[in-house]
Amino acid sequence: MRTACVVGILLVAASLALAGEVFVLKVEGSINPAVQEYVLRGISLAEREGAELLVIILDTPGGLDSATKEIAEGIIASRVPVVVYVYPPGARAASAGTFILLAADIAAMAPGTSVGAAHPVLLGGESPEEGDPMAEKMVNDAVSRIRAIAELRGRNADWAEKAVRESATATASEALEFGVIDLVAKDLDSLLSALDGWTLPDGRVIHTGGAGVRWVRKTFREWLLSYLADPNLVYILLLLGIYGLIYEFLSPGIGIGFALGGISLILALMGLQILPINLAGLGLILFGVLLMVLDVFTPTNGILTTGGVISLLLGSFSLFEVQSPAIGLSRWTVIGVVSTVTALFMFVVSKGLLAQRRRPKPLTTMVGLTGVAKTDLVPGGKEGWVLVRGEYWRARAEEEIKEGDEIVVTGQEGRVLTVRRAHRTP
Repeated sequence: MRTACVVGILLVAASLALAGEVFVLKVEGSINPAVQEYVLRGISLAEREGAELLVIILDTPGGLDSATKEIAEGIIASRVPVVVYVYPPGARAASAGTFILLAADIAAMAPGTSVGAAHPVLLGGESPEEGDPMAEKMVNDAVSRIRAIAELRGRNADWAEKAVRESATATASEALEFGVIDLVAKDLDSLLSALDGWTLPDGRVIHTGGAGVRWVRKTFREWLLSYLADPNLVYILLLLGIYGLIYEFLSPGIGIGFALGGISLILALMGLQILPINLAGLGLILFGVLLMVLDVFTPTNGILTTGGVISLLLGSFSLFEVQSPAIGLSRWTVIGVVSTVTALFMFVVSKGLLAQRRRPKPLTTMVGLTGVAKTDLVPGGKEGWVLVRGEYWRARAEEEIKEGDEIVVTGQEGRVLTVRRAHRTP
């Protein structure tokens, strides 16, 4: 009896020792370079730590083709078995997510999730038209890649092709029926329980019974870059930074414009580094801003502002070369930001025009104030300069005054003062 207990304990201990840790990554939102860095770091960490399994919890509307390609290649090359799990209910593996799901060693979905709609789109978010050579090239390239991935993993390559050519979609139960995924699990615990003892096509057996779960969190840099991968946020930060610095340069001192504008512009530049951009679009935005600022200093009754708005709109809509409309720059964001900027500049220009039409008001009298002569002054001679209360004024003399003499103002005609020497009393 005692021997049997010892043997049982040893068997349990051996099974626990056999099962390594399960590493879990959580991918939400668009597929972009920040997500690519996070996933590849997680794979590298799992390999280095000798993990039993790597689970990627996925919920994405799609993303950049370059980042998707790198992630799929990283999953296929991983020495640690990778499970891509579409979760929670209501999540989706759309567009780029379909490629990532099919690339996994084990593809799983939760009830109430979906996969598919991987048809390529153009830069403006429109689907390619049939008969267009470029459209056919894009579709054929995507089809060849997704079929190769599906065939490599032994999954339904015909359905994968339909997901690209016809934007086919499937629910979790349909995907399991079509042979697109391997199993359906309601949550992570159910998934790990179902995978205990699972045999991979290459003969490896997965042991998840009693395995610890280790969540791989994003670093601060990855977290920040994932937020800055949103074109809408980067666009707002870019214009906020530009106009904030312009305001600071045109106003005395260093204040909120410099701080807010500088931080916004730096964050925008970080976002522009990880998003594919069109330099021509960026140039149009900067040119539009320049025209609107010039209209403040050289009023043209709104002509420069109109040109600036047109340039700003053209540059905004062509700034980002993001193929997926789900993660691209929203037209409503562009319209809202440009409308706000235009209204602000029209207000400033209108105030400038009113100021030009307004008749000048007489200056406050300077009579009786004292100052210092900055040039020699001779009665009936050429006007000179005096310094009164920290300001330079043109002046005429009632009597001969030498440079450096103290003066007192006796009269004023517009911006010209009449002065005499100030007589000191003992």
